[in-house]
Amino acid sequence: MITPSGEALVRDHTVYSCVMGSRAFGLATDGSDTDRRGVFLAPTPLFWRFEKPPAHVEGPADEQFSWELECFCELALRANPNVLECLHSPLVEHADATGRELLSLRGAFLSLRAHGTFVRYATGQRRKLEADVRQHGAPRWKHAMHLLRLLTSSRDLLRTGELTIGVGAARDGLLAVRRGEVPWPEVERRMKRLAEENDAAAVGSPLPAEPDRARIEDFLIRARRASAAAGDASAG
Repeated sequence: MITPSGEALVRDHTVYSCVMGSRAFGLATDGSDTDRRGVFLAPTPLFWRFEKPPAHVEGPADEQFSWELECFCELALRANPNVLECLHSPLVEHADATGRELLSLRGAFLSLRAHGTFVRYATGQRRKLEADVRQHGAPRWKHAMHLLRLLTSSRDLLRTGELTIGVGAARDGLLAVRRGEVPWPEVERRMKRLAEENDAAAVGSPLPAEPDRARIEDFLIRARRASAAAGDASAG
């Protein structure tokens, strides 16, 4: 359950928020939820106490989840797929000056680490789908659709150095998978091919081996200092 302090952090200190999920991917249907993700900057003085502010907050609205800025940056530097995609949502709902600078640093987070994290995540999800097929005779088709989407997005990131999460012209084919209109062996074949294409794309990828950690850390320190200065000014 969300705590009052967490709700206040999201309400009063969000620097960036966006819509994610099917709506951001271009795969929404009439029954799709609206998934909201955000980043808040906890006031620096909160870190001077024994009890630290939360690293993330669920809520207060349904289907809403937010990360504290430092936690978000750490996850993005490790090429967490969900966090990186959040930075590239085409449906931005709010961005203050700090949020706009965060968005301007999107490229600094990208690196070849994405090859390992995206494909590793996809492998774990594929095993779950295979277990569903063994136990129930069919996978969760929505999850199969999103896995194909993720592998395609990852392959294109490795090929071009840019992360695009909208599916574009692939929408109809992916929705056919979601409706169960594509046989599982064919879906499995596509997943295998995309995983191989990810591996091949990583070989000559324009992405750097590591993200620009120093640049991100400089941004985080400046954000913390500005927050502390604002706290001093309000106290005075």
